Amino acid sequence: MSIVRINVGPVHPSTHGVIRLVVDVDGDTVVNIEPHIGMLHRGVEKLAETRMYMQIPPYTEKLDYMAPMSYDEAYVATVEAAMNITVSERAQYVRVILLELQRIASHLLSVGFFCNDLGQMFTGFMWAFKDRDIILDLLQEAAGSRMFYVNMRLGGLREDLPADFEDHVLQTMNYMEKRIPEYVNYLEKNPVFIERTKGVGVLTREDAKQLGVTGPVLRASGVNYDVRRNNPYYVYSKLQFTPKVLQEGDNFARYKVRMLEIQESIRLIRSAIKLLPEGDAKGLPIKLRSPNPVNRISIVNRELPRGECMMYLVADPQKPYRLSIRSPNFINLAAINHLAKGGRFADLFSTLGSLDLVMGCVDR
Repeated sequence: MSIVRINVGPVHPSTHGVIRLVVDVDGDTVVNIEPHIGMLHRGVEKLAETRMYMQIPPYTEKLDYMAPMSYDEAYVATVEAAMNITVSERAQYVRVILLELQRIASHLLSVGFFCNDLGQMFTGFMWAFKDRDIILDLLQEAAGSRMFYVNMRLGGLREDLPADFEDHVLQTMNYMEKRIPEYVNYLEKNPVFIERTKGVGVLTREDAKQLGVTGPVLRASGVNYDVRRNNPYYVYSKLQFTPKVLQEGDNFARYKVRMLEIQESIRLIRSAIKLLPEGDAKGLPIKLRSPNPVNRISIVNRELPRGECMMYLVADPQKPYRLSIRSPNFINLAAINHLAKGGRFADLFSTLGSLDLVMGCVDR
């Protein structure tokens, strides 16, 4: 055996952020991978100790800059739990609609980057970005921004939905529903895509549970777990949500779960709009002095586009004493050595892309 050590990154088009992989190969076979992180460290958990409660969402949004609203909501929900603040019924429905729109945008980005990682499928990359842009139009209409929203408030949102927003959403969902078969026909009949994903980077059900992976990575390995079903929040229990689960555990299954989840998000959004009650979804205005916390410790878990996120907050009267975040990306990255070991070096980038990592979330 003749081992050669290859440095991949830290700035590499297929590493999805600033990450360095030290890869040992024997010929074209991966023997070992050692991830090196910390080059995109945000320091959000420590910064939270020096900011008032509602000064922190702009920081948490930067953790997952591909799905910032999801982190925004997770943090605000944790503060709400500490202060015993109830979210109005209409605000619960509106949050679900916005979070599922964010999930669609995130999964489209994942599919687009995945096509780019595999090469020869730039069309898929451009399709995904074009369709994601339409979803961002809706988020901009609701929150006033296309990337960082900071529109969650204690007990609701910064503003209620604008006029005709529901109609715009339903029209977009009709468009997206017609687009999904086009993605499927283009990608799943492409011999390059199939060869580089099916049977590559296999993660068995037992290994997935042992490694603690989460989100689409977990469900693609046959584990039927989704926080929206297993520990439902807001109105997910009323919308009859069904997790999307596959058994193969390979790169193709991880891609496919995300495509299926886009379809499920479309269904959830339609159901939420149909059941959307009257009322006001506006929350409390931002003030430097927030209501004093009732609970010293609050723990909230959420199903982000990349998996389960858990926030642990130790509350002081005006700012967090401690904020700890369980990142789905950090956990999923830890599985890369197990997934890629024994495979071809060329398949490493397909496997890494199938994890859909955001390094800001890893280096929190």
